[in-house]
Amino acid sequence: MNRRNDLGDSVRRAIDRYFRDLDGERPCAIYEMVVSSVERSMLETVMRHASGNQTVAADMLGINRNTLRRKLGEYDLL
Repeated sequence: MNRRNDLGDSVRRAIDRYFRDLDGERPCAIYEMVVSSVERSMLETVMRHASGNQTVAADMLGINRNTLRRKLGEYDLL
């Protein structure tokens, strides 16, 4: 099973649903909407699996701990 394809398919379906639900409205800021939605959910889930340990979570994510702290702050997850 290819988890990246599963995730991509989920995002694709969500964006397609977004366009269907617009009901004539003009789409805007799609990139920011998708990135912030996915990033917040990812951070919440990884932090839960890391039992709140930022060092472990940063390692799981493959990012610097300071970057993780900044992103957690941006989403009010600290």
